[in-house]
Amino acid sequence: MQERVQRFGGNLASMVIPNIGAFIAWGLITAFVIPTGWTPNETLAKLVGPMITYLLPILIGYTGGKLVYGHRGGVVGAVVTAGIVVGSSVPMFLGAMIVGPLGGYLIKKFDEATGDKIPTGFEMLTNNFSAGILGAVLAVLGLIVVGPVLNAFSDALGGFVQALITSGLLPVADIPIEVGKVLFLNNAINHGVLAPLGVVDAAKNGRAIHFLLETNPGPGLGLLLAFWVAGRGMAKASAPGAIIIHFLGGIHEIYFPYILSNPVMIVAMWAGGIVADIIFVAFNAGLVATPSPGSIFAYLAVTPPGQHLGVFLGVFAGAAASFVVGSTILRLVPVKQQDTDEATAKSTVSAPAPA
Repeated sequence: MQERVQRFGGNLASMVIPNIGAFIAWGLITAFVIPTGWTPNETLAKLVGPMITYLLPILIGYTGGKLVYGHRGGVVGAVVTAGIVVGSSVPMFLGAMIVGPLGGYLIKKFDEATGDKIPTGFEMLTNNFSAGILGAVLAVLGLIVVGPVLNAFSDALGGFVQALITSGLLPVADIPIEVGKVLFLNNAINHGVLAPLGVVDAAKNGRAIHFLLETNPGPGLGLLLAFWVAGRGMAKASAPGAIIIHFLGGIHEIYFPYILSNPVMIVAMWAGGIVADIIFVAFNAGLVATPSPGSIFAYLAVTPPGQHLGVFLGVFAGAAASFVVGSTILRLVPVKQQDTDEATAKSTVSAPAPA
């Protein structure tokens, strides 16, 4: 089981980690130019939505297809990813990691089946049209089937979170919240479920604990510190920059690829989130509004008088718990660096043209 987890993590890492630079670029732009950022700019803020909706998922889809069948597989993987991106209302990172390699695999199998049947002189024509036709068909299927399915999953996850909170199991709600965040459903959960509940509670009591649940930067800080201390390769090298963007800039999406590269690390996020939520409940802590973006500075701005101890104790206790659990996991179940390197190296090898 440990070997399978490591291999699975290595495969995900080979799709996600090579694109960390793009995530950091998006995170920097977002942290600075959104309306609640450090230097708001309405014109530059137009980059934020298209980058996370289109650029980043298509990059992952291309990389996944390329790992399976070189540049040709990457092209088909990118086309299929475009289909599911258009068919969904949330960023399709999970979908890209599924359909990207699938597109590469299908065009590889097509070439293997038809390679010796193409008349001489028609190879290029056949190659271009086969990739184009297969990509078009898969993109349409992605638009009609995959996107709506993942949208339904997002809605169901939000309903489950709301049911847990209503039942009085607030710390346990961190489990589906963190799963949803890693799948880039954080905005749907926060603004679609938690914020409306928090607004009602804050109107009555002057504060609401709901605003703390998804936005807490503590567990993500602990996770990135764990990668910095106990990680390997590109994840370790890029963690310090990600810490600045996440904790100071409030862009939580920057740490999601690190979990996707080693999925068992979600346990560290659960540990940090549950510990923080228990402290929030014990201190009856809350914020007056949703911190946006979810940075430590935004927390300072929306923490009401008398709530600082409970709020910030929860944030840093969550960071400590996530760091301890995360660094332990990285030492016990690391993504083998040689596996990641081998998989990533495959993306630099072009697929052989069919004979």
